Amino acid sequence: MLFSDYLSRRRLTLIVMVLITALMISACGAADTGNGNSNTETVQTAASDPSKAVETNSEGDSKVKTISTVHGDIEVPVHPQRIVAEEYLGSLIALDVIPVGAPGLTIKNYYFKESLEGIEDIGDYGKPSVEKIVALNPDLIITGNAEKTYEQLSKIAPTIVIPYGDLKNAHEELTYFGELFGKEEEAKTWLEEYDRRIAAAKAKVDAAIPTDATFSIMEDGEKSTWVYGDNFGRGGQAVYQALGRKPPSGVAEEILEKQWAELTAEMVSKYAGDYIIMTSNSSTMEDYKADPIWGSLPAVNKGQMYVWPEERSWYYDPLAVLAQTEELADWLSKQDR
Repeated sequence: MLFSDYLSRRRLTLIVMVLITALMISACGAADTGNGNSNTETVQTAASDPSKAVETNSEGDSKVKTISTVHGDIEVPVHPQRIVAEEYLGSLIALDVIPVGAPGLTIKNYYFKESLEGIEDIGDYGKPSVEKIVALNPDLIITGNAEKTYEQLSKIAPTIVIPYGDLKNAHEELTYFGELFGKEEEAKTWLEEYDRRIAAAKAKVDAAIPTDATFSIMEDGEKSTWVYGDNFGRGGQAVYQALGRKPPSGVAEEILEKQWAELTAEMVSKYAGDYIIMTSNSSTMEDYKADPIWGSLPAVNKGQMYVWPEERSWYYDPLAVLAQTEELADWLSKQDR
C-alpha cells in the first residue's frame, strides 16, 4: 500500500467519525428538548367535536387541548379534576365523572341524586352564583345556558357552552362527553347497555299497544295546559324517541317542530292522543276523570292517562330517559289493546 493511499483512508475514517459524533449530539439535544418541563402545547384547531382536538408535548394532568365551541376555540384540561357542571350531569355521571359543583335543581335529580351527595350547590339553574363557583376553584365549567354569565364564568375557568338542543339524544351526549374526557370506550359500553334496555322496553310496549296509537305529552299549568314535543322533557324523549311513538297527526308537525304549545281548555281535545302522559303535582287520575272537559276525552275514559309528578318527568338526561322509558313501558305493557 502506498503512503498516499494510507493517508487518504485515514482522512476518510476521521470524516466518518466526525459525522457520527455530530449526529449523536444532535439526537441527544432533541431528546432533551422533548423531556423538558414545558407545559405549552402546539395544538391544532379542533372541529366542533372534542375528538378532533390535538394534544402534544405536555405532562400529566397539566395537559390541555383546544376544542371549538359556540364562543370560539378554547383550551381545556385533558384531565379536569374540578368540574362545575350546570348542565349535562346525567352524561357525566354515566361516565363516572363527578363534578364539584352543580345547581341545586340538578343535585336533586330524582334519577341520580344519590351520586351527587356532598356536591356543592352553585345556585339557581340558569342563574348560578359566580361567587360560589369562584370558591370551588374549578378547572372546567360546563353549561348549556350562559348567555348572561359567559364572560364572568370564562374568567374563572375554561367554559364550554353547549346550548340545549345541540346534543339531541343520549347517543350524541355520551359520545360528545366520552370524547371530551377521553372515555370513548366507557361511553360505547354504556350506550350498548342503554340500547339493549331501550329495545327491551320498546318490545314490551309494541306487544301491548297498537303501533298506530297516538301519544300526547302534557303538563298541568293550573290555569292552562302545556303540550310538548320529543326534546323538552316531561317524558317526550322516552315516548317519542325511545319508544318511537307519535303525536296526533293533526298537530304532530307543529309539536315536533316548535316543541311546545300552551293550550286553553277548549284546545285540549285537539291535542289529546290515544294515550296521555301528564305531569301534575296536584291532580290525580280521579281528578281528571271527574273534570267535565278531561273526563270526556277517550284517553281519560279508558284509563289511558299516566299521571306523574314533576320530579320524575322534568329531567331529560340519558339516565332519566332510560328510567322513564322503562317506567312507562311497565305501565303501557299492562294496558289492554
